[in-house]
Amino acid sequence: MEYKYLTHIDSPADLKQLPVSALPQVCAEVRDFIIRSCAKNPGHLASSLGAVEFTVALHYVMDTPHDRLVWDVGHQAYAHKILTGRRDRFCTNRQFGGLAPFPTPAESEYDTFTAGHASNSISAALGMAVADKSRRVVAIIGDGAMTGGLAYEGLNNTSMIPSNLLILLNDNNMAIDPIHGGFTQYLVDITTSGRYNHLRYFAYRALRKVGLMNDEKKGKLQRFNNNLKSILTKQSRNIFSGLNLRYFGPADGHDVIAIVKILSEIKDYTGPKVLHLITRKGYGYSPAEADQIVWHAPGKFDPDTGVRLEESHAKLWQHVFGETLLELAKEDERVVGITAAMPSGSSVNILQAEMPDRAFDVGIAEGHAVTFSAGLAKEGKIPFCAIYSSFLQRAYDNIIHDVALQNLHVIFAIDRAGIVGQDGATHHGLFDLCFLRSIPNMTVLAPMDGEELKQMLRWAKDAQGPVAIRYPRGGAADCLRTVSERLSKIPGARIENQGVKAAILSIGAIGNTVHKAIDGLDIAHYDMRSVKPLDTDTLDYIAAHYKQIYTAEDGMLEGGFGSAVVEYFADKGYSNAIHRFGVPGQFVTHGKPDELYHMLGLDAEGIRSVLIKNLNV
Repeated sequence: MEYKYLTHIDSPADLKQLPVSALPQVCAEVRDFIIRSCAKNPGHLASSLGAVEFTVALHYVMDTPHDRLVWDVGHQAYAHKILTGRRDRFCTNRQFGGLAPFPTPAESEYDTFTAGHASNSISAALGMAVADKSRRVVAIIGDGAMTGGLAYEGLNNTSMIPSNLLILLNDNNMAIDPIHGGFTQYLVDITTSGRYNHLRYFAYRALRKVGLMNDEKKGKLQRFNNNLKSILTKQSRNIFSGLNLRYFGPADGHDVIAIVKILSEIKDYTGPKVLHLITRKGYGYSPAEADQIVWHAPGKFDPDTGVRLEESHAKLWQHVFGETLLELAKEDERVVGITAAMPSGSSVNILQAEMPDRAFDVGIAEGHAVTFSAGLAKEGKIPFCAIYSSFLQRAYDNIIHDVALQNLHVIFAIDRAGIVGQDGATHHGLFDLCFLRSIPNMTVLAPMDGEELKQMLRWAKDAQGPVAIRYPRGGAADCLRTVSERLSKIPGARIENQGVKAAILSIGAIGNTVHKAIDGLDIAHYDMRSVKPLDTDTLDYIAAHYKQIYTAEDGMLEGGFGSAVVEYFADKGYSNAIHRFGVPGQFVTHGKPDELYHMLGLDAEGIRSVLIKNLNV
């Protein structure tokens, strides 16, 4: 498809050459380009469709990259990438060796800060604004990120430190699923007044003209302005004005000409300020507007008809968890489910649909999710707290201080553990084994297949203290043996293959890769199932019978499962040779999981080649 303007825009400088009247057509072309690109090369569609107009306006008004745009929740930044010299490469977005899935300074000078995990933009942007006052700095926050505690910490500090930071609030009432909570409703209720803005602007100009405005009087005037706005709009002071942040809006986030006008007027106002824009996730593409959850990341589809292409119907790990959680909840009234803004992604929505009073979506607030679960457990509930591995990192102190220290019975369902694929370094779940196994009172399990996950969840319900069960993204592997053979002795190990040349010990779903790698080789395979506690009886047996020992894990080598085995052998004085398969000390790029496992030598081919080379088998 030919575009009138877009094919000639290779940088914001090209965009600025256009008259403002051309911007609605630019937005239409950018939106069409995103839709047609994502139809062939799947990505985060709906969020970026809702952010097109204000993205165009920001690059039109601001002097980027000198002025800093700090993106929160990077999956709303596709228009930003397209307008900043990456249009021709956008077809490689999220692909191995292609454009990164989210803004990253390693890719472009226009990407000022790493985006991926929500709620960090205000804090980062404030630091930039304080460090270099010659630049305009904009924090772009939305898609549910205002439910995160760090955003409030950033807001509070913004009110205390002199800066000219602009916070652009992209208010679409959505994260991946609809967001809930008092602040969401509060944003919906905020109103604005034309009379107020006109009167405020007139008074400010008049006071400056007669020399009655200076920094000392500015704070008093701000408080007067806030009270005046309360009277004229018949509303109480909002949280932003209560923090002495100048508040503008809410305005139509899909009226690009109006946004340009607002930004042009307020961009050089001194002091911190908030521009509140109302947008719609999926805007401009009717299928995405009609089902914003599905079209957050819809996979491949026909851009003209909106028909999504056939997808695999394999049972997903998350579905195994969600269905088992519902079964447990029906059997035991103490069971409840908690998720942090991922009810559909974690399948807590299965419980939510049948027992809405037993399922809690706390928003993008992982630390709160953990401590809330601790409170539930303290009073006798059995909370299953489902959080993606990479997001659980944000709640580490809560796990230690609020759960483990009190030995509370919280079950952590850690979804998306290991390599997750095209969302890249910010989303791979590679650290959970490392940061959980050192925590006292914690039990850490990893199933090899879906049936084992079911049984681990059932075992965890009746266990003592905190239990973490980690499992990957995607389809759950079929059970390699009968249920009776596989499911005894949780959390102990199970032998998967007999052999005499060496023993390979796996933890979790990577055991299925090991199973393929050793096919036809005289190597024993143990599915260890538990990182903490280790099955020391099995380890003692292995130490006595095998000189060559291998460990395999879908996580970081430093401090992970293999490290736990090495530490145990060292403490016991064993001298066996141990080789560890896992992720070396590096952040892993984006790409399809098969591509990344191959790159890391963690696919069946890579593991098998090492075994054959070392053992001459």
